[in-house]
Amino acid sequence: MSAAALLKTRVSTTLMIVLAAISLAVIVIAAWPARARDVVDIRKLPMRFEWVPCTEHCRGWIGATGVITAETPKAFEDFARGRDLAGATMVLDSSGGSVNDAIALGRLWRGLGLLTTVGATIDNPRSATGAAAVIPDASCESMCVFLLLSGKVRYVPPGARVRVHQIWMGDRANDARAATYTAQDLMIVERDIGRLAKYTFEMGGSGDLLELALSVPPWEALHQLSQAELWRTHIVTTDTVADVLPSRTVDPATPVAAVGSKPIQDRFLSGGETGTAALATAKATKTAEAGAPVGGVAAAVPAQVQ
Repeated sequence: MSAAALLKTRVSTTLMIVLAAISLAVIVIAAWPARARDVVDIRKLPMRFEWVPCTEHCRGWIGATGVITAETPKAFEDFARGRDLAGATMVLDSSGGSVNDAIALGRLWRGLGLLTTVGATIDNPRSATGAAAVIPDASCESMCVFLLLSGKVRYVPPGARVRVHQIWMGDRANDARAATYTAQDLMIVERDIGRLAKYTFEMGGSGDLLELALSVPPWEALHQLSQAELWRTHIVTTDTVADVLPSRTVDPATPVAAVGSKPIQDRFLSGGETGTAALATAKATKTAEAGAPVGGVAAAVPAQVQ
């Protein structure tokens, strides 16, 4: 074969390899957005409950992750059926949700004498048996804060985020200043503020909590409570983790705040039909619309804390 022919063959082969690589890259790039849309943050899905057993002379706890929806109280009742949960610990990681459903759920938890804290459950990497542990890399926001308040004993570890916000019409919270409101809308919000105030005092919270929450409009960032504010609002009742969690979260001498971060993949799931449908449900519950009055009675839907 002549030198010219050999060079032509090598150029053709190289060109084919380059084109194949480009085609593969295009396929991967085209598929990535669809895959990315299928990944859902489980904290944006309707709240779900998980019993986490503890081994060797300690009791387990309940993990509660996600948005409080109209179905959440019943979901908890279904979860609790057949279990002795009196005095159990509830570990919260939630962005909030429905005002009235959170109030109903909080009263249910207080009736069971639950203990509450903020955190996320992980498999303990230091455990030879794969026992679970609680870490503080979690958030309790808006109405979740009032669920936290329902605990008979309440603990917030350093590193956890507790944030508050105003009650607002959920379907207009994303553009609250540009939206329009009717007298019926204002009635719903004021009614739910009254219900929330009554509940707050029932649970042992202070007026400072309501003042802080109701001073933050939806077009501003949520206010994160400092350690001093957590005590002043009566959100926390103890600074000792052992008062709310089993004695062996990781090691008897290891505080919750010292445990490493929760693996990011544990907080996401592949969407598919399950994840996408659940996310749509969670979004729907954040919409508070005033129904048309029927016979002089408003078909009111609860306002939401966003």
